[in-house]
This record gives sequence, C-alpha cells and structure tokens, in this order.
Amino acid sequence: MVVIYIKMLKYNATIRIEPNPKCIRIRNKSCEAVTFLYNQTRTNRTHHQKTALALLLSLFLFSRLSLWKMVALERSLEAAMNARIIGSGSETMVLAHGFGGDQSVWDKVLPCLTKHYQVVLFDWTFSGAVKDPNLFDPLKYSSYDAFADDLIALLDELHLESSLVFVGHSMSGMIGCIASIERPQLFNRLILVAASPRYINIDDYEGGFDDATIDGIISSIESDYENWTSNFALLVVDNSDPISVNNLAKCLKRMRHEFAVPLAKTVFRSDKRDILDKVTTPCTIIQTTNDIVVPGSVADYMHKKIKGKSTVEIVNTNGHFPQLTAHLEFLAVLAGVLGFEI
Repeated sequence: MVVIYIKMLKYNATIRIEPNPKCIRIRNKSCEAVTFLYNQTRTNRTHHQKTALALLLSLFLFSRLSLWKMVALERSLEAAMNARIIGSGSETMVLAHGFGGDQSVWDKVLPCLTKHYQVVLFDWTFSGAVKDPNLFDPLKYSSYDAFADDLIALLDELHLESSLVFVGHSMSGMIGCIASIERPQLFNRLILVAASPRYINIDDYEGGFDDATIDGIISSIESDYENWTSNFALLVVDNSDPISVNNLAKCLKRMRHEFAVPLAKTVFRSDKRDILDKVTTPCTIIQTTNDIVVPGSVADYMHKKIKGKSTVEIVNTNGHFPQLTAHLEFLAVLAGVLGFEI
C-alpha cells in the first residue's frame, strides 16, 4: 500500500493508493472525502504507471474540492462572519470591533444607533463568536490589508457600496482607513475609536510601548493565555464597570489561543503610519482621557497626518473601550459629529 501525504492551499489531505487501485479516496482535515473510480481495463499498465495516474487524478480531484471550498467561503462571508443589519434610517453605519472582541462590544450603543441608522454588525474571523476555525489563517491575516479586503468583500456581498459611516474600534480603525484608500467612495465618514497606526515607540513617535514590553505581552499570551485574558481586561476596561470588564474577559477567552498569538503580533507590531496621508475620507478620532493602550499623543499624530479633514474628540473615561464604560458620552460625540439626536 502506498500512502502519499500532500498539502494544497490550507487543507491537509491523505491520498491512499492500493496496489491495484480501482478507487482513490481523498480526505481533508474536515473529514470530507471524495472517491474516484476509473477504468482499469488496460492490463499492460505497470504498477508505477497506475500509481502515477492515480496520483494525478487525485491531485485534480482534490484541487476541485479545495476550489469549491474557497468559492463557498468567499460567497458566504455574511454567514461566516455573523453579519447582520438591524435598525432603520436612510443611512448605513458599519460597526467593527477590535482585537479579541466580537460584535457584543457595541450592545450598549445599539438601541440609540438603530433609531437613526441601518447598522451593520459582524465578527472578524479570529473572534470566538465565529464558528468555523478554518476561516482564520494566521499567515493571510499577518497584515491589516487582508482584513480590509474582507471588509470590502462583506459590504459588497451586502450590496452596500458607497456613502457609509464606518466606526472602527482599535485595530479596526486602521483597517477602515485602508479600506477607504482602496475604495474611496465606500465611506463618507470614518470614526476611529482608540485607534493607533503603531504601538511601539520609535524616534520622535510615541506609540505607548517599547519593544521589550510588546515582547512581554506576546510571551504572556503564549505561555498563560487564560490568566492573561483576565489581567488584560482589567487593564483596558475601566474597573468602575466590572460587568464590562467581565464581558470583555469572556470575549477574549472565547478567542482561540492559536489565533491570539499571531494576531497579537500583527496588531502590536503593526506600523501603518505611512497610509495616513492617503486617507481622504473625513475622520473623527475618538480618544479617552486615559487609555493604557493608546496615549493621547497618538490621536494628535493621526490628526496631523491624515490627509482629509479630521477632528479629535475626547471621551471622559478611563480605558480603551469608551463604548462600554462611557457609552452615553460616546453617543453624544457621535450625535454631535453625525447630526442626530440621542
């Protein structure tokens, strides 16, 4: 019996070829199998010829299976990313969560926003709320650009192609900026909530962390993720709101550890300062008075570097999640910028 191991795309497959094969069975890591029967009437084929033919046919069939899976994923982003549209209004607002979260981080502001907008909610593929772990490929998502591509593809699938308000929290702020550069007509306003183009200090830029601190964060995620999630939630959410602290900790714990490590490297070692002067969409930068993740100097830096018109709005709360710990003030900022009543 000959067993050949191959890897195509992101799927592992085992092809089993018997000495006188009449069929080929291909199985990927999702335990989906395809069986192929072929004509065995030519008796003068050598064993090596039969094996070679079987392998070629197997590769063809498996490539067809992989292609089908890729197409299926591309066509079902709405379902895969738990996307939904709720609310009323003639305009549409897109809410995008950050590292380790899910769409539940917007729950406190939804009742108000849905009175004035059709609101698009979704979960990034790394989120613990996403059912299919195969959707997140650490190599693919080693850059924010892949997330921006997903965002654009999702909105295309939802037939939302222009004049949207985008509200991006943390890493999603920069993802929204990238998407706005790739598709300038997509958004008419970017709301960048606790966003940062770079987290590590360099030269005259203050990102908030030095290299050693970032290395320590990633090491803690690798070695003791369970404990890190609890501690991180306490650091980034105002402790005067223990319910929100607990809810974020639960979100973080739901995210797979094998996703958290590469994603943390992508986020905390990112440097997107060079795209800011390409952002022409009007921006509102929302900063809290005391954010351990993003210092106020970052908001000022973004304000100066963004090419389009931008303003900085301060929400009087501690932590990285104003939509959780100061949601009424956060809504007041949005209302003032966008022109709706609370």
